[in-house]
Amino acid sequence: MPTPNKTRTAIPGARRSVATPRDLARLRAAITAFFFLDGFVFAGWVARIPAIKDQTSASAGALGLALLGVSAGGTATMMATGRLCRRFGSHPTTVASGVLLAGSVALPPLTHSALALGLVLLVFGTGFGALNVAMNSAAVDLIAALRRPVMPGFHAAFSLGGMAGAGLGGLIADQLSPTRHLSLLAVFGLLLAAAAGRTLISLPVPTPQGGPGPAAKPGPATSSGPTTEPGPAAETESATEPALATKAESAANPASAAETEHATVGPEHTAAPEPSPVAERPGRARWLVAVFGLIALCTAYGEGAMADWAALHLHQDLDASAGLAAAGYSVFALMMAVGRLSGTALLERLGQTRALIAGGTTAAAGMLLGSLSPMIWLALLGFAVTGLGLANLFPVAIARAGALTGPGGVAAASTLGYGGMLLGPPTIGFLADWYSLPIALTTVAALAAVAAVVAYGTRNAVRPAGS
Repeated sequence: MPTPNKTRTAIPGARRSVATPRDLARLRAAITAFFFLDGFVFAGWVARIPAIKDQTSASAGALGLALLGVSAGGTATMMATGRLCRRFGSHPTTVASGVLLAGSVALPPLTHSALALGLVLLVFGTGFGALNVAMNSAAVDLIAALRRPVMPGFHAAFSLGGMAGAGLGGLIADQLSPTRHLSLLAVFGLLLAAAAGRTLISLPVPTPQGGPGPAAKPGPATSSGPTTEPGPAAETESATEPALATKAESAANPASAAETEHATVGPEHTAAPEPSPVAERPGRARWLVAVFGLIALCTAYGEGAMADWAALHLHQDLDASAGLAAAGYSVFALMMAVGRLSGTALLERLGQTRALIAGGTTAAAGMLLGSLSPMIWLALLGFAVTGLGLANLFPVAIARAGALTGPGGVAAASTLGYGGMLLGPPTIGFLADWYSLPIALTTVAALAAVAAVVAYGTRNAVRPAGS
């Protein structure tokens, strides 16, 4: 049996141990803080988009191209961040990414042209994308140790951060200039990253309580995740998440799999004595990751559209005040938080396929109401319903991809997912120029419906073998 020290050297920077319950609680709190930080900082920037648009004198199309910088910077760094997580560990990478995100949010109000805005948003987007991959990879590791499907809870912290950031931005939008507001936001973000980062770096990446166990035997490419977990039919597959979490640990942490002496650590492939259907067909795992990435793409398109265009739609098309316009994203984020806080119970009750279908359908209906309603209160209601519908689509997609192939799966699905944010700003901006912003926002409803259709169409692909 390899010694613990020998195991730790399998991946530099990734120390592994069976953590105590107190360590796991501290680790969960620290990771939650980074999810909150991500949402709070991003929403604070979003709340000032209308003011910065006026400052730069950008048209809707030019603003869309400038906002593309966030998505371009994020997607360009996500796959690299997956490699950094494997090389240095997800904990240090999370801290470094959080510092970059918090510090760069002070840059946009210093610009006075759409071009300059787009360039600084590339930096901001780099921090945003890197933090999303790193903290989700850290969350997948923790889920494996806890043996509980708690990913929606982490994403609820992101939504709560978004709600708080947007709400605070709306309250002070008429009181503070964008420069002062976002500078104070940067200071707060750096302090939070330092406090949570100290805990995160001091604690090792945990292994499942009670040891790896039989479920942890498959390695990164052979971990079957949802496709081989024994249990009832696919509609109740979420009840098997605790066991899937153990597989996710093996997938995300090849060193843990090495402890069983059934696997050889490698960049992509690991041999196991009892290969699963996915192990026998490694292309199947990649295909499933791509499917989950497509669902994430449809969701991220909607989230990005709400972040970038909801306030502008309310202010420009419905004549809402600056403070009330900022409430558009706030109610969206609030309902996303509500949906994610109840996400674990929902997934256990409905199963992941039904939850995805219901969420996509609900979001499509809500966005049609929010984008086409002529009254502010109906638009706000539509945004709230949209947030509730989209709430658990992205967490489920990313968690499933991570359970299949570890940090590489998180990075791949996140890259595909945030491709939605890459497509969203220019698509909506150009459609707003050609038609109108309300018509452009209906594309969010269309892609939410696509997510539901994809989830339904692939329902048999995630059934346990032989079911």
